Order: sequence, then structure tokens, then C-alpha cells
Amino acid sequence: MAVAARIDPKAYFAPHEWAPLSRRSRWKGLALLAHAWIVVGLAMAMAVIWPLTLPLAIAIIGARQLGIAVLMHDAAHAALHPNLRVNDWVGNHLTTGGLLGYRTYHLAHHKYAQQAEDPDLVLSAPFPITRHSLWRKIARDLTGRTYYKLRWSGLVKRIAHRGPGEPLAPILGEAIIARRRFLIGMVVTVAVTAPFGLWWVWPVLWLVPQATWLPMVTRLRNIAEHACVAKDEPDPLRHARTTMANWVERAFIAPYYVNYHCEHHMFMHVPCYNLPRAHRLLVKKRVMGEMLTAPGYVSMLKVATSKAA
Repeated sequence: MAVAARIDPKAYFAPHEWAPLSRRSRWKGLALLAHAWIVVGLAMAMAVIWPLTLPLAIAIIGARQLGIAVLMHDAAHAALHPNLRVNDWVGNHLTTGGLLGYRTYHLAHHKYAQQAEDPDLVLSAPFPITRHSLWRKIARDLTGRTYYKLRWSGLVKRIAHRGPGEPLAPILGEAIIARRRFLIGMVVTVAVTAPFGLWWVWPVLWLVPQATWLPMVTRLRNIAEHACVAKDEPDPLRHARTTMANWVERAFIAPYYVNYHCEHHMFMHVPCYNLPRAHRLLVKKRVMGEMLTAPGYVSMLKVATSKAA
């Protein structure tokens, strides 16, 4: 198997520069996670008080749901907290969950980045695509079809195609166990909000963002990170792309420094909150010209949709 080329941080950073970049804070990662959940709560409150802000709240919450997944990704790299037990407990219980399985999968992506064995290669392989194709994909995302396909269609097919006389109960039992975090969150939230007449908060202000905005921004993030990157790319500075993001893009598409993806692949154990500092140092060292970058998400999408109709 072809393993992706790795970078020695000493090639770019002196020891006094690398030490603070690689240091895991006891509070910064947890503060970012608290920020994500607080923003979700405030956006929900905004929509309850001012119903006309519902579309804005859905976009804000969907982006923070991605942010929570980004912080789980940091936990997969043991970068959320310096104590591994704390790191893994928080990553498993206060983010999207499924940390251990995701860690195995995701570290394989780093080991074989853009090589044939990369499990994420399928996400970047089709690009460039046509603009019409991208709009079709976005339409599927925003109408919930992508969410249904990824989260529920397998269960529906399993039930519909079960063998003659095969009992339904074991299938549903397995489905409940696999989705227990989702179901527990639903039950607890509805139980807490229903006495105040706010039973609709969970389906409208959690499920709808999860089923619409989250799939779309996840897709845009994936495109920005690896679309149009050559398969079997030998240069470790070009296995992933950094996309410069303004404050609107950071708020609605690229939370918690996820846009610094080239730096992340170069130094995958650097915590997300240190990636901007790594970026600034690389700019000063005039390394950016060798790295794969894009000036913004709009310009990157133009590249990704450059295929003729």
C-alpha cells in the first residue's frame, strides 16, 4: 500500500516555534465546545422569541452542528484535551459520538491521503463536476434527501426486504441501539420543552438543521478540502487545500478553523485553535506558495464546477 508522504515539523519550525503550536490546552478545546453548544442554545432562543428568524437560526445551528463534529475530529487526533481520558470522554459524550470508530477511519485517511487506499478518496474523485451537478447535490442536501439516504434509507430497505417470517423486532432493536444517542437526545429535549409548549423545538430547531444545512455545509467543506486534488499526489503540501474564509464563511460554513485543512494534513496533531498561528508562521516563512490554497469558498467552488456541461 502507498502511504502518503509525511512532513517533519522541524523542516519548517524551530523548537521554540513548534512547542506552542503542538501544545494541547486544558481549556481552549473545551471552551470551543462550550461555545458551540451556547450558540446553538441562543439561536434556538432567538427563533422561539422571534419566529421570523427561523431560517437564520437553522443556518446558524446547522453550522454549529458541523462545528461540534469538527471538535469531535480534534478529539480523534487526541487534540481536544491533553489528558487522553478526558479527551476521549468529551469526544464520545459531548460531541457527535462514535469517536473510536471514527478515529480508526479518519487516521487511515491521513495515512493514505489522496492515495488509492484513502477511504475518503471517493469524495474527491468525481471533481471537477458541472455547475448543474453541484446545484442538484445542494438541492438534495437542503431538501433532506441526502440526510435520509445516509441515516435512514438503509433501515427502511432492511425492513422492506426482510426474509419471509423474519421478525421485525430484532431489526428495530438494532436500529434503536445504533441510534440511541439520537433518540435519547430527542426524548430528553422534547420532555424538557413540551411542558412550556415548545415541543416543536427539537424537530424544527435541531432535526431540520441536521437534515438540511448540515449536509450542505459538510459537502462544501469536503469539496474545499480535497476536490480537484490529484490522486496519488506525492507532495505532502498538496494533499489538502486551505481555503481562506471571511467571518460570514466562518459563521455559516467553516467553523473552528476547519478551513486550514492543508496545515492540518501537514501537522495533524496540532489543535484546531493553533492552526491560524501555524498558517501565519508559514506565510512569514514563504511556504504558502508551495501549498494548495484557495482565496475563498466561492472561488473554490468555481474550480470544482469547471467541467463543461
